[in-house]
Amino acid sequence: EPGDDLTTDLIAAREAGDGLSEAELVGTLLLMLVAGHETTLNLITNAVRALLAHPDQLRLVLDGALPWSAVVEETLRYDSPVGQFPLRYASEDIEVGEVVIRRGEALLASYAAAGRDAGHYPDADRFDLTRQPARHLSLGHGPHFCLGSGLARLEAETALRHLFGRFPELALAEGERPEPIGSFVSNSVRTLRVRTRK
Repeated sequence: EPGDDLTTDLIAAREAGDGLSEAELVGTLLLMLVAGHETTLNLITNAVRALLAHPDQLRLVLDGALPWSAVVEETLRYDSPVGQFPLRYASEDIEVGEVVIRRGEALLASYAAAGRDAGHYPDADRFDLTRQPARHLSLGHGPHFCLGSGLARLEAETALRHLFGRFPELALAEGERPEPIGSFVSNSVRTLRVRTRK
């Protein structure tokens, strides 16, 4: 059902013969689905898990001491919605510490590990909404920075504000032990059972 949206415009461009191949169309639509939905879903889920596991931090936001944007930024650092992605290849020999990565060898960026680098973040394994600045690589960097970062941040802030505004006593369900998503790329859990009242 065609509408006033990007999917319809991409399909129309393909049908009009504007140089968009079928592979490019499918690839772009898949990228929109994964990058524009799954990663934001993971971000929201990871934020809820972190807040429920750290009620002192949740209280800072519920009391208005900190904005929801602090939750989003610290979650991106603490528990990146993307674990590893994508492979890059060294264009020249690179020395990293005592290791030499040879030209042509594959490199894998681990966003989840980068956020927990104790050499870069004091007390890196602690979820701390007051951390300043809350820098991270979860949305990429340089030419590989996420085009949808602003929208993802807005969606996550809005979802968290409304969820905890409606259910301020939200808590993990008794005995909840979430199962990680079985993915090399996605970093979150399959399901997260919660209670709306304590």
